[in-house]
Amino acid sequence: MSFALNKYNYISCRVLPPFFPYTHRIVYSKTEMTRDIKKIDHPSVRETMRFLGLDKNNQGFEIHHTGDLPAWSGIGSSASFTVGLLNGLSAITGEMKPKLKLASEAIHIDQNMVGENVGSQDHVAAAFGGFNKIEFGGSQKISVTPVQLSSARLNYFRSHLLLFFTNIVREASEIAKGWIDNTQKNDKELNTMLAMVDEGLNILTDKKSSLDEFGKLLHEAWKIKRGLAPKITTSKIDEIYNEGRRAGALGGKLLGAGGGGFMLLFAKPEDHKKIRERLKKFLCIPVDFDFLGSQVIYYSKTDDDSKYGLTKS
Repeated sequence: MSFALNKYNYISCRVLPPFFPYTHRIVYSKTEMTRDIKKIDHPSVRETMRFLGLDKNNQGFEIHHTGDLPAWSGIGSSASFTVGLLNGLSAITGEMKPKLKLASEAIHIDQNMVGENVGSQDHVAAAFGGFNKIEFGGSQKISVTPVQLSSARLNYFRSHLLLFFTNIVREASEIAKGWIDNTQKNDKELNTMLAMVDEGLNILTDKKSSLDEFGKLLHEAWKIKRGLAPKITTSKIDEIYNEGRRAGALGGKLLGAGGGGFMLLFAKPEDHKKIRERLKKFLCIPVDFDFLGSQVIYYSKTDDDSKYGLTKS
């Protein structure tokens, strides 16, 4: 069960005119200028361009990235970047990808070409947006079913959410490797967490069910998750979660692989002020949903061959 947040990567792409001593220019936290795609340091940029065969044509590209959230923060920013870049470069080269194809190809790039130890759910959330039940049977067998809630029920659910930044950034691939190494050993726990998806959906979609039960379910899931691998939690993360619970939170979830990033707490709206006060050392981020997924704004100049595109993912 997944919902997409209204926090974005913004990626602008254009065909680079042939007047410069470099063929490709990539601007993110640093600037790269090169004539050879293979020499690009940014792994997602390099492998996305290779995947699209841009190393086999004579065009150069300029790519600029800015984002609402820090990298390595456990909230899917890396997957969202790959989805957005793939969407933008595909549009410039003449293809608007369907959402499922966009997600599946971005998963392939990150998992198989970059070689990251990452899951698939963040790519699907970034491509589709919305509040969904996502079923996986491998990267080529993905089913996305929207969660059907009334506007009132959805808004009431959203009013229970508090998102805090732990001030810890980390490399998710390293944390996720612990999950992978322990998968067989954790078979029972993982199946218990899987069963919680339908249990959580039943609570949300049954108007007679109290959302307190959803918060308690999150708490049970957190108790299981924190034991799946050694680096999922730390004493600082445990302190944030426990302080939130003492102040009234019913449950919560450390987003992403673990080890840092963002902590989502679930609490009755009337308890939010007390929780924010208890955790005032940590930035509290307003939470809202995104229902569109990765979007391309496309511009084409008619007076020359230059093309421009902006992706919001």
